[in-house]
Amino acid sequence: MNDEAQELRLQLAEQLTAAGHLRSGAWRRAVEDVPRHEFLRGGYFERIDVPGRPTAWAPVLPESPRWLRSCYTDDSLVTQIAGTIVPGDIRGEITRLPTSSGTLPSLVVRMLEDLRVEDTNRLLIIGVGTGYSSGLACQRLGSEHVTAVEIDPDVASRARGALGQCGYAPTVVVGDGLTGWKDGGPYDRIVAYCGTVTLPYEWVDQALPGGVILATVGGWMYSSELARLTVSGDGTATGRLLDGRNSFMLARPQTPPPIGLLPDLDRADDQPTELAAHVLDDWDTRFVAQLAAPRAQRMTLQREGTTEHVLLDVEAGAWAVLRQDGSRWLVRQGGPDNLWDRITDHVTRWHHDGSPTLDRFEITVTPEGQAITWQRR
Repeated sequence: MNDEAQELRLQLAEQLTAAGHLRSGAWRRAVEDVPRHEFLRGGYFERIDVPGRPTAWAPVLPESPRWLRSCYTDDSLVTQIAGTIVPGDIRGEITRLPTSSGTLPSLVVRMLEDLRVEDTNRLLIIGVGTGYSSGLACQRLGSEHVTAVEIDPDVASRARGALGQCGYAPTVVVGDGLTGWKDGGPYDRIVAYCGTVTLPYEWVDQALPGGVILATVGGWMYSSELARLTVSGDGTATGRLLDGRNSFMLARPQTPPPIGLLPDLDRADDQPTELAAHVLDDWDTRFVAQLAAPRAQRMTLQREGTTEHVLLDVEAGAWAVLRQDGSRWLVRQGGPDNLWDRITDHVTRWHHDGSPTLDRFEITVTPEGQAITWQRR
């Protein structure tokens, strides 16, 4: 297996280089040296899609003849379901939601490249996952320069074991990655392998002036982008979105709450709206909408033969329902403010400014919070 795994690593490195994800010799050597399959010894879940049925997941274990080769494909491999279930726990299929995975290698290495790491940097990784990204970092920087924070103690334990099996000994901490890990700081670089709605100021506070933070930011309508920020001496961080259209599982403390019982969606009157619900099918438009309503969830309902598009902010109690009536769109809204009016105003201003692409968006994080704006075209 060792010879085959080595050959597969070389093939993966060549593939990632040809695609432009690996851009430096140092990170290419790390990919060639770090055995990804050691971080997937517990197996992974294969997605099963059957029309008319919920998405299911079936385990693929190391004894499977396709397991090793799958470990070196450029795919995300789900390693945990429903917060506790791992592949070895299942015989058959499970229909619960994934909660941990091995991120696709192209995204792992692209983020490490975009982080602009230097040889002596101290690196903080948020979300250890299988431990593969930490292994690459240890190979590149040395274990003593790498700290990883993972909220799930079982995930952290498995990653720590895999890292040790490969000869790496970074600091792996069980805790809420959104608060960082002050004891290991200050850091030159911080990278998050989980999604966020709001980048926490703790990361800025634990980074050195000139330090770089790379993380995915988005909202509960699931349009997200990589943001790269540089920390200033005044304790703030500013940067740009990289327009990568990537997504991660959200950090668990920022995951949306259960929708539960819907409010009475008929207790308001229909009003005409110029903005149609289907504009949210566009990734960039949805990202702009999320700036106005980052904690709104989106769904569709079939009622009385009509498709209704529902937006609901559970925490705020605000909601909007859109439906098409011939060639026009109508909206009903309820709660403490008009959710769809907020979104319409934001999207309309973005259109008025020339609909700039997301790589023209700027992000700032201060002790007061996060702000995302765009440059006019």
